[in-house]
Amino acid sequence: MKKAQFLTPVVTAFTAEGKLDHQANKNIYDFLINGGVDGLVIMGSTGEFFAMNDAEKKELIDLVVNHVNHRTKVYIGTSCMTVEDTIQLSNYAIDAGADGVMIISPYYFSLSDESVEYYYDQVADWVNGDIYLYNFPARTGHDLSPQVTLNLLRKHKNIKGYKDTVTEMTHTRELIQTVRDEFPEFIVYSGFDENFAHNILCGGNGCIGGLSNLYPAVFSEWVKAINLRDLEKVAEIQKIVDKMMGLYDIGTPFIPIMKQAMVLQGIELEGYCQKPLILPNDKQIESINLLLQELDALIVQVIPNYNGVLV
Repeated sequence: MKKAQFLTPVVTAFTAEGKLDHQANKNIYDFLINGGVDGLVIMGSTGEFFAMNDAEKKELIDLVVNHVNHRTKVYIGTSCMTVEDTIQLSNYAIDAGADGVMIISPYYFSLSDESVEYYYDQVADWVNGDIYLYNFPARTGHDLSPQVTLNLLRKHKNIKGYKDTVTEMTHTRELIQTVRDEFPEFIVYSGFDENFAHNILCGGNGCIGGLSNLYPAVFSEWVKAINLRDLEKVAEIQKIVDKMMGLYDIGTPFIPIMKQAMVLQGIELEGYCQKPLILPNDKQIESINLLLQELDALIVQVIPNYNGVLV
């Protein structure tokens, strides 16, 4: 098995007026770093990149790169609806000091394999740094297939990895099997937290999962357990994460639910999201509270010295 990693697709903190909350974002970065995650992914889907303008994106890039200051890896979601805008923002992030960029293909139209490959060809030719492909068919309307990925790897040395946000591990396993003989160092992450261990057992590298915004040290313990081949501990933490997945069911989209859960856990941010996302209602807050209580009780049984930071 490859060495496991768990990265956080970080929520973005906003003020009530919809502006970036610099101090709250710094608080979140410090909380995640202290929790021991292997890297931060800024402006992914969980980070509400879709509701931010170009100036705000650049403001956040500068904020995270300067504040993290190489304490962990920083990857920036730089997906835009045009090739030219994606290249421009990607190179801004690389020049600012990001360790790489993560790029989803254009959404709205269901693109052909040829169009998806053409898009990434154009982007990879002009981005001056490491690129991670981002596959999220439920949001784009099309799949970044294993064969297209292999075609791209044969042409572009700066394509280093892939995030596969699908529920079907069959797709991720096929991707790994398709590329690993020619490109054994290619990094493959799953996009759903519960698939972390399965990903590693299939020959992947781990996960970029949103629940680690809330319990980063739990996921760090999971990484430690799998790297130590402690399968009993891996299975125990799997049960915690399976229960934690219930947060995704409390509200749609998931982002306001996650932010409210973080507030309830004492992380210093407000729960505001960009329009049209709305704050959780009283019933949803009650459901979050109940689930957090159950999770906290379960976590201390499995990780007795757990205190919210890397143990």
